[in-house]
Amino acid sequence: MTIKVGDRMPEGKFKTMTENGPKDLNTSDLFNGKKVVLFSVPGAFTPTCDAKHLPGFLSQAEALKAKGIDTIACMAVNDVFVMNAWGKSAGVGDKILMLADGNGDYARALGLELDGRKFGMGARGQRFAILVRDGVASRVDVEEPGQFKVSSAEAMLAHL
Repeated sequence: MTIKVGDRMPEGKFKTMTENGPKDLNTSDLFNGKKVVLFSVPGAFTPTCDAKHLPGFLSQAEALKAKGIDTIACMAVNDVFVMNAWGKSAGVGDKILMLADGNGDYARALGLELDGRKFGMGARGQRFAILVRDGVASRVDVEEPGQFKVSSAEAMLAHL
């Protein structure tokens, strides 16, 4: 079943990189009592993700925070080391939380997995952006295959 507006975000966990190495982050800690923008990309360092999606949220981070967003989080079905390297390469600092969904468990729990085998990428997550308010999806924007319109930082800002 695919996540929709009004649904509680599924329980799960991500890996994040800390000064002391990889650490688990439970979704309850990420979402409960907060206003979060969770956006997903099919893969770190892939063309649209690296040139537009992540940079868009990075450039709009202050504007999103000014609209009451507590956390901007980027997830991908990549390992924590790749997500950490991508965040460093893009210069996200503490503006965007880089979340590794290494086995695609959270993408699957959302019903937003993507079969990237024909591209040699295996199972991935679709491109999307979800506005989460205290653990509940209040906006869900999923891109059509090959598109980048509804999940951008600018699109999210227009809805806040």
